[in-house]
Amino acid sequence: MATIFSRIVAGEIPCYKVAEDDQFLAFLDIQPLKPGHTLVIPKKEVDYIFDIDDALLGEMMVFAKKVAHAVRQVVPCSRIGVSVIGLEVPHAHIHLIPIESVADINFSKSKMQLSPEEMKELSAQIAARVVL
Repeated sequence: MATIFSRIVAGEIPCYKVAEDDQFLAFLDIQPLKPGHTLVIPKKEVDYIFDIDDALLGEMMVFAKKVAHAVRQVVPCSRIGVSVIGLEVPHAHIHLIPIESVADINFSKSKMQLSPEEMKELSAQIAARVVL
């Protein structure tokens, strides 16, 4: 059975896309820790990030780096925190989270709810700054 992320890749479920190429997709997390919280996924469904072959994993990190630069241009923050947990969805993904401190990347705290309009505007602003 396809994961929710594979269904997003297939266009069956909408997302707030910020970047895409032939191998990867980046989109806003719909339950973000901070505005601009973005997920980077391989289009190929692989459950565990360390099962991705080395070359593709390296390319995924380079793709994530480009997206992180764009997020940082749009969302005021000290850094873009990176997290890979791997338990929420059985499809490898990287969280890119605008942070001021380590407390901003605490997944046990309440998630934010942004309006669809805020999400559309934020994804458009980030997408306009991604250089692939």
